[in-house]
Amino acid sequence: MSSSPPNRNLLRATVPPVTKGLIALNVLVFVVMWWNGAGFWHSSNIVQLAWGANFAPATADGQWWRLGSAMFLHFGILHLGMNMLALWDGGKLVERMFGALRFLLIYLVSGVSGNLLSLVIQGNQAVSGGASGAIFGIYGALLVYVWFDRHRMHTQAFRWLFWGALLFSALTILMGYMVPGIDNSAHIGGFVTGMVMALLLFPAVNLSGKPFVATQWAAGLTWLIALFVLLTHLPVPKYRWHDELAIQQQVQRLHLVDQQAQRNWQQIMLAGREGSASFDELAAQMDAQVATPYAQSFEALSALPDNPQLPSAALLAQARTYALKRSEAGKAAADKLRRVPFMPGRPPE
Repeated sequence: MSSSPPNRNLLRATVPPVTKGLIALNVLVFVVMWWNGAGFWHSSNIVQLAWGANFAPATADGQWWRLGSAMFLHFGILHLGMNMLALWDGGKLVERMFGALRFLLIYLVSGVSGNLLSLVIQGNQAVSGGASGAIFGIYGALLVYVWFDRHRMHTQAFRWLFWGALLFSALTILMGYMVPGIDNSAHIGGFVTGMVMALLLFPAVNLSGKPFVATQWAAGLTWLIALFVLLTHLPVPKYRWHDELAIQQQVQRLHLVDQQAQRNWQQIMLAGREGSASFDELAAQMDAQVATPYAQSFEALSALPDNPQLPSAALLAQARTYALKRSEAGKAAADKLRRVPFMPGRPPE
């Protein structure tokens, strides 16, 4: 079977612009994260969450943009390298098959859909990120294109492309069930979505006819039904991410309050030793500059939700106890100062 020039050159194709741009964007995000303190070999879940990883307590808390941002985050250089190699290998083919805009649409919709399936399947159990869902969408699209265009391709080219892409996809998904920490749900969701998008966006000049149109309608409707099912079965987050962030922020504020209150305490004691103020004045300062800030922090911490599922629930309890004790200690010191008559040069006991 003869091959057309585009099919012959496809195997040796250079990397087209959108594929280059996506690779550059993923690498840029990784470098920026690394420059700002993320790990080179591995980044913790906390770092990934701060940059937009997918996680039910955050995503389902109204931060739906994480379904898109998560596909540009990677947990380490090896994670990034393997994904970019796969994107380079498959992207240069699929972008030329479908064109730049359709290729980009396949990539983005597959990535978001894969992350949506990951959200439903993984729920509160895992923090996920990476371009692999979108990349699996590219390979799903590659399989669909090669299969329906096989009559215009050389037999050797068809075998190399179709069976190579199928073997890569199957082995990678199989490895996802054998190696812990791999988000296979994002892979499968992206792969299936890529196949559906390829059918819907298949170039009209390559294939036409009522049977193919019927296949397009069937695939599109099935995908919409699956999307509806996913959207109606979103996981209930075991806690809300904004509550967790509020605890962390309030504990940080308590730390600053504690530092300033300790300095104020020392200054008040020094003023007492020098006899530069009456004990009533020192007591007022102790109330205003030590006891009150701690009491305000305690009130702010007490207003936060008591949810034992929160990662910082124990930290919140400790912070409340500490703020209350320091506030009571400040009030006790102020009361003690008020009971001591003014005697210049005598430090308070």
